Amino acid sequence: MNRICVVIPAFNESENIEQLTRKVLSYVDEVIVVDDGSTDDTSKKAQDAGATVLKHLRDRGKGAALRTGFAHAVKAGYDEVITMDGDGQHDYREIPLFINEAEKQGADIILGTRMGSVRGMPIIRLLTNIVTSFIVSVLSRQRISDSQTGFRLIKREVLEKVSLKTANYETESEILIKASRKGFRITEIPIKTIYGKQPSNMNAFVDTLRFIRLVLKTGLGIR
Repeated sequence: MNRICVVIPAFNESENIEQLTRKVLSYVDEVIVVDDGSTDDTSKKAQDAGATVLKHLRDRGKGAALRTGFAHAVKAGYDEVITMDGDGQHDYREIPLFINEAEKQGADIILGTRMGSVRGMPIIRLLTNIVTSFIVSVLSRQRISDSQTGFRLIKREVLEKVSLKTANYETESEILIKASRKGFRITEIPIKTIYGKQPSNMNAFVDTLRFIRLVLKTGLGIR
């Protein structure tokens, strides 16, 4: 039976992280919370709930937090890694859908797509996602409807063979492009998304520039 962990990058998520960790632990072998320089008690609440906590002393970016979690998961010998956001916008009860899909389809990456039901998604985020997903699909040569989703399953082989260089939100696109070019198969399943009052940490202008830089580098074959 495959060993599975969940990696949660978190920045000032003390309001949600304890309850989320306790619920997720009922589905997987370990929850790895990467505290990316939080100034609140995110780390303490996650640890109290039973998570393995890896802490960055400063805010290094979501991508850097994911990379720290991935490195821990590979070293610990996990077969599959599920990523979730720490703000509670993903329904933990859908974790079995990813596990079942991985067993049934044999996909290497399974994305939880929100594009089947976009009600409540901020319009700027929706438009950005449509554009970036189209570009990622072209570069990946696979259809990807939601390249920005943080709810996904990634198999160990992908993490071992794909070298990630970015450190922010573009990391989630980087792994799709590079994994696809190495022959890994990407599929999608529909998920629900719960939009709360907490604002996104994304900077639309800066993160768009970072995405463009990623596209230029990968399009030119620069590693």
